[in-house]
Amino acid sequence: MGNWIKLTASDKHEFDAYLATPAGKPRGGIVVVQEIFGVNHHMRAVTDRFAAAGYAALAPALFDRVERKVDVGYDEAGIAKGRAVRQRLGYEEAMRDTAAAGAQLQQFGKVGIVGYCWGGNIVWLAACRLPVAAGVGYYGGDIANLLNEKPKVPVMLHFGELDQHIPASVVDRIRAAAPKVPVHTYPAGHGFNCDERKDYDAASADRARDRTLAFFAEHVG
Repeated sequence: MGNWIKLTASDKHEFDAYLATPAGKPRGGIVVVQEIFGVNHHMRAVTDRFAAAGYAALAPALFDRVERKVDVGYDEAGIAKGRAVRQRLGYEEAMRDTAAAGAQLQQFGKVGIVGYCWGGNIVWLAACRLPVAAGVGYYGGDIANLLNEKPKVPVMLHFGELDQHIPASVVDRIRAAAPKVPVHTYPAGHGFNCDERKDYDAASADRARDRTLAFFAEHVG
């Protein structure tokens, strides 16, 4: 189990972040970037699992810029709430807070970043702009609109072949624009990594996690 801490971005904005650390010396740090549902129960569980794998893992509450303590579920009301908050938050603001999270983890060694859905888009930008060692993005549909920026560090991407929000043509655009980026697809829908939503696919989630951990072992520690 982790605990909540306070972080401060470069523009003095103070926000919450959920920190989980391993029992022994961390292998490095992992920034865990939320979906549109906030740093909710599932995102905290994901962060705990990265800590169990040996990393100091930190999930910044990026929505604090707009509304504090956003923590919603996966029903229609939760989706509507998450989308509304996301629409009020720009990438530039989110990147400031992501940078602060990465800086907090540098005491543990190299820092990687992983993000889900909206967080997958943040991963792409972080790999282009921030001093991270590697990034892994899960079903970040807006990456296709951010291809003018090129990653400066290794990146891996995961997408669901049955994703109703991200068509195969979008994944193909990303592959064509970034041929050196490993892009893995799975016979699953959007959000397949989340065991609290209907699109959860255990086999796909396990395979993606194995690949993600191997990638971080290579590039972070």
